[in-house]
Amino acid sequence: MSGELIAITVVGVVVAATAIVVALRTRRVVSTPAERAVHDTLHTAALAAAPLRRGLTDESAAAAIAPLRTLTGAEGVALYGPDTQLLACDGELAAGPMVDAAAELAAAALTEGHPSVRSDPAGAASPIRQLLAAPLLTDDIVAGVLVVAIRDEPRPGTIGTITEVARYVASQLQLAELDASRARLDRAEVLALRAQISPHFIYNALNTIASFVRTDPDRARELILDFADFTRYSFRAAGEYTPLADELRNIDRYLTLERARFGDGLTVKLQVAPEVLGVVLPFLALQPLVENAVRHGMAGRRIGTISIVARDAGPDCLLSVDDDGIGMDPELLRSGAIDALDPAGPAESDGAHVGLTNVDQRLRSAFGNDYGLVVETAVGAGTKVSMRIPKFAAGVRVDSPADGREPHPR
Repeated sequence: MSGELIAITVVGVVVAATAIVVALRTRRVVSTPAERAVHDTLHTAALAAAPLRRGLTDESAAAAIAPLRTLTGAEGVALYGPDTQLLACDGELAAGPMVDAAAELAAAALTEGHPSVRSDPAGAASPIRQLLAAPLLTDDIVAGVLVVAIRDEPRPGTIGTITEVARYVASQLQLAELDASRARLDRAEVLALRAQISPHFIYNALNTIASFVRTDPDRARELILDFADFTRYSFRAAGEYTPLADELRNIDRYLTLERARFGDGLTVKLQVAPEVLGVVLPFLALQPLVENAVRHGMAGRRIGTISIVARDAGPDCLLSVDDDGIGMDPELLRSGAIDALDPAGPAESDGAHVGLTNVDQRLRSAFGNDYGLVVETAVGAGTKVSMRIPKFAAGVRVDSPADGREPHPR
């Protein structure tokens, strides 16, 4: 009996446990009608938002028009651009006598800057009782018009609903413009950084090459090709981001030219973990740190050591550039004067510094405020500049190869 009782008890426990698991799973899957409605609405809004974040074009309007019709619950929907051109339409507004009436109403909404309504737009023969046009306002500028066709007499909240959908569309267009503005700003900052590439480096590099022309023509030829590859990469037109491997390759060209100038006086130590070579960082983010280290480390002397380290740190890559130069007063850095690291001083401040502030701002813009430059220095103790780069970051990618061309044949 005791054996049977134990068996029955075990079976009962298993059945009870199974029932609990089934109940928990069922509770997670089954939702209330209100929860399903919220989920469906958010999902539909997301489907409309994705194309609209690219701006209001024929293609984005065509991709967003069906989700917008679902959001409004209307029989027909049309999107017009800022010049009253029809970009996309769906349902009852895709054809028939409603097209001209919708275009006229869209023009009125564009002119007046507020919603317009027209009753019985196609006469008694049409099932559509009303057209509503809501302007897409972005910073008090009408970026387009949303027109909807309603079969039944509109309820008190109908116009409010259509207006809110139009406001949602306008907000996505504003975000698209912000994205475009940020991209333009990033390009402008890179152009500014290129303009700050030290003219003294260019002058010194050409003088160094000239000194080898007679004494060592083969060396001069190699240096000319390194100089050409360095400048081509620095002034490339492709992309705002680059793999660490490409940035390090260009830094090697720069250091080859500098070592030719300083001879054995310049020592470079490089420690790079292979697993971080594919990490993507803002274009020309590391090279200015190296240029600054050479100028700062070799200032007023003919001997110095530069250390470049790139190591794996879990979700991040840690990069640092260290020199054993004259250092500086940390109080200058606490006051926010990152570019005070420039050893050239005021006499060469007209674009000669290599723009550490520019690099710091671009890092924060790309990855957030936790990813700016960190500077460690003291008078007579050299300077170390570090940065963290996340291995994966949304929206950060390499658009095309480093410079779009093969390197010069050697």
